[in-house]
Amino acid sequence: MISYLANPKRFDAFARVAIPVSGALAAVLLCAGLYLSLIASPADYQQGDTIRIMYVHVPAAWLGLSLYLAMGISSAVYFIWRHNLADVAAASIAPVGAVFAALCLVTGAIWGKPTWGTWWIWDARLTSMLIQFLLFLGYMALRGAIEDERLAARLAAILAMAGTLNVPIVKFSVEWWASLHQGASVLRADGPSIDPSQLTPLLVMALGFTSFAAWIVMFRMRSVIMDRRARALRLARESAA
Repeated sequence: MISYLANPKRFDAFARVAIPVSGALAAVLLCAGLYLSLIASPADYQQGDTIRIMYVHVPAAWLGLSLYLAMGISSAVYFIWRHNLADVAAASIAPVGAVFAALCLVTGAIWGKPTWGTWWIWDARLTSMLIQFLLFLGYMALRGAIEDERLAARLAAILAMAGTLNVPIVKFSVEWWASLHQGASVLRADGPSIDPSQLTPLLVMALGFTSFAAWIVMFRMRSVIMDRRARALRLARESAA
């Protein structure tokens, strides 16, 4: 499937269908998720309504990590096999991932103030997630700082691949070090520890955010491909003139 979509024309045909589908799916899921999380789900017996921050914070954290991993894999494909579409994917993912990583940090701080009594603490999970956010920014800054597009893409790909080492650190930080941050409560060997009344809206919001991220990334990729085609046609006409 990946090799099939590596062809820009095939990807364009796929994106024409996938973009509106993922956009519509995101709209439906997010509307349903907002109703379930803000109205239908009960307040937590300890945290009260503060628990509702979880319905944004957890999906944002999931996407901050998964999008960086996708960016790192795309960068590896570009670096090894020179698939230009993989580089387009990595470049398109970076700002989207940065926004979700930032949203994770901001909502975490909002939750932390009433729960821990502070907006920020240099906890292992928080610090490693901040590093993940800075890696997104570093990737975009590196691409923007070098005029040679090929050189910028290769150096940024190296940074993205190296940065994937931080993903498992974020994931397992609460298990490897003493942490104020709670451990995993959804993906557990013995099953989720969250009540179904809170787990259902959380999963719906996670699917909605994921569909929304897919919509943005594919839209950005298709825009870049069309822009490159337009530039190539313009250069061809200038050369022929």
